[in-house]
Amino acid sequence: MRKLTSIVVLLTAAMAVPAFAGTKLAGDTTLKDLQPAGVGEKHAKKGKHQVFDLTFDDRGKEYVCRTDPDKSVDAVDFVVGSSVHYELDGKKVKISTPDKKKLECKVVRVAVVPSSAMSSPPASTPQQ
Repeated sequence: MRKLTSIVVLLTAAMAVPAFAGTKLAGDTTLKDLQPAGVGEKHAKKGKHQVFDLTFDDRGKEYVCRTDPDKSVDAVDFVVGSSVHYELDGKKVKISTPDKKKLECKVVRVAVVPSSAMSSPPASTPQQ
């Protein structure tokens, strides 16, 4: 009976994992930040381009993705505070601007965005 229960639990877990793995998100948001993150390996033949970290929020999460060191990115095409369209597929992200400038990057960090109630200043207390 224990083996049967164990098998059922494992099969249920195995079927649930692919359901979450194929999640794709897309939408429009504001580019919060664009920072240089170093260069590719300096001794490698490839990977000599500047690497950037892009930050954007959507659906209650903040995403940071890093560009590929094998591809050149023109930072002036991605203005902080401007509107961007993103497509998130697992760790892969495609970002495009209204001017049709595009780049691909990989997610390196995801954080929960604090709710506006948590970030608002505390209510003042009445003075006596």
